[in-house]
Formats: sequence, structure tokens, C-alpha cells
Amino acid sequence: MKKLYFVMTALVVASLVLAACGGGAAGGDALKVGMVTDLGGIDDKSFNATAYAGVQKAIDELGVEGKYLESTQQADYAKNIQQFIDEDTDIIVTVGFLLGVDTATAAKANPETKFAIVDYAYPDCFEGQTEGQDCGSASELPNVLGLTFQIDQAGFLAGYAAAGSTQTGKVATFGGVNIPPVTAFMIGYEKGVMYYNEQNGTSVEVLGWSTEANDGSFTGNFESLDDGRSFAESFVQEGADIIMPVAGPVGLGTAAYCKESGACKVIGVDVDWTVSAPEYSDVVLTSVLKNMNVAVFEAIKAAQDGTFAGGVYVGTLANNGVGLADVNGASDELKAGLDAVRQGIIDGSIATK
Repeated sequence: MKKLYFVMTALVVASLVLAACGGGAAGGDALKVGMVTDLGGIDDKSFNATAYAGVQKAIDELGVEGKYLESTQQADYAKNIQQFIDEDTDIIVTVGFLLGVDTATAAKANPETKFAIVDYAYPDCFEGQTEGQDCGSASELPNVLGLTFQIDQAGFLAGYAAAGSTQTGKVATFGGVNIPPVTAFMIGYEKGVMYYNEQNGTSVEVLGWSTEANDGSFTGNFESLDDGRSFAESFVQEGADIIMPVAGPVGLGTAAYCKESGACKVIGVDVDWTVSAPEYSDVVLTSVLKNMNVAVFEAIKAAQDGTFAGGVYVGTLANNGVGLADVNGASDELKAGLDAVRQGIIDGSIATK
């Protein structure tokens, strides 16, 4: 009996030690995080890479387990999400507007799994659409957090900076695919140029996008560096000397053309291109920052500490969800103008869309 008493006492002590150290039972296991990329790859130095930086920060600072699955075609979205579900992943982060339907379908079928989706939110169904086909959900999903960004605010600043920096009086933009998260950059950009013209009596022209016509120039993909080069060359031939490509890695082709030709400057998107693509830093005028890493990290942190809830996160200039990197070569006058515009956007006196 005495021997049995000591054995049981040892087991109780061991279990208490394991509990205190966070080990042993399933409740103490590390949170499992999975990220499904959009097209363009994890090393796109832009959209996917920025989102995954949030997962990496959570791995480093919160001790979660994290990994990603790359999507090389749209058919991979549902398959990759399902793989994470089969692996009992606690929170699945899907990256991009195009994953909207597949994410909602999986979330409704797996209500115990948490999801966060970049550049999307629910409900997303309009009259005449079929739920699960044309749209994801007719109602808000309690296990899904939409990570959205008022990127038109930062795009507006970029347009103002471009208009204040051009030497030819023409600036340009183009997108990868004609979807709202892409065109939001372009809408803000055009509005920023127009505002600069109004304030300074100039007539800088925007090539590649018209909000009035709701149409512009698109490569149709987020992968082809050759398309980035050819679009840039075409815009330069039309007289533009500053170009904002909203197309992931495609934009690196634009940067390469600008560097080799010396005929243009490029505006980066999603992340500061002087950091992510330093080889082009001498031709980067500025970058429109979509701080997806911050939003993804906060979603994971909420899942870990038990405060996760469905709904919508909105990144703005005011909460540092979006921003503009330093403008290379900006005059004191342009810097002052940008500061004033930023404050006007934050306080609501300047409309960006």
C-alpha cells in the first residue's frame, strides 16, 4: 500500500508539473495555424508573403505551430482548406478575395474551426446570387473574421505623391485581375491625383484606370514578370514616368523595366518594396502599405487567448492598418501636403472614394 501511495503521489505531482508547463493534455498543445495562399506564391514579396509574415510572428512570439499551403490554381483553394481541416487545424487563414466562396463553404461545414480571410468579409451575397456558388454566405459567419483594408486611403496618398513627383504630367497604374481589392488601390490612386490637381492647379493625367468608366488595364494574372515589363513599356511610350502596378510579382517586372530603362519610377504595393525588393530601391518612389501581417497576427492571437469572434476587421490610416512608405526625393512642400492630406482622410474631411 505504501508503495502504491508513493506511485500515485508521483503521478499527481508529474501531472501538475506538466499542466504548469503547458504540456501533456490536449488543452495545453500549441495552437495550430494554417495559411492557404492565393496565386502568386509564398515568395511573391507582396500579398502572400506579407500575410504569412503575420503567421511567422505568431510562431516566434506566441509559440503557435504554423505552416502554409500554396495555391497554384483556383482549384487548389478548397483542397488546401480541406487538408488543414483534416489536420485538425485550429485557425485557418485564407489569403485573398478569390477564396471567398470556398472559405465560407468550409466554415459553415466546420463551425468549430476558426477562419480568418484577407480582403474579404461576410455577408457577401446580393439579390439574385446563389449562396455557395456566386457568393459565400448570406449572413455573417460567427467562426470567420474578415480582414479588410481601406486601401483606397493609402492609394489616395500614393496618387497625391505621384502627381507631386511626375516630370511628364502623366502617371499610370494597372492591375492583375479586375477584382475589388485590386481596383480599390487604383480608385484611391486616381482620386489622389485629382485632389492634387485641384489643390495645386495642375492637370496630371492618370493612365490605366478610370473610376468614372469603372475600367482600366489588367494583365489577367499575378505571376508574369514579362507582363509587368510590357505594360510598363507601353505606359512609358504614352508618356507616363510613374507607374503603380497592383499585381503582386507582376509588378517586379515593371520595377525591372524602370531600372533598366531609367524611364520611370515605380510605386510598390502591399509592403515597402525598398525592403522586400531592395534591388529596385533606386526606382521605387514609395509603396502603398497594406499591413496584413498585423491583422493576421492579431487574429491568431485572439484565437489563442480565447477572444476570437467572427465579424470584420477594417484596417485604416487611423489604426495603422494601411499606410504609405517614405516618398523618395519628396520636397518639404510635398511632405507637408501629404501630412495634411493624411490628417484630412483620418478626420473625414477628405473623401478617398
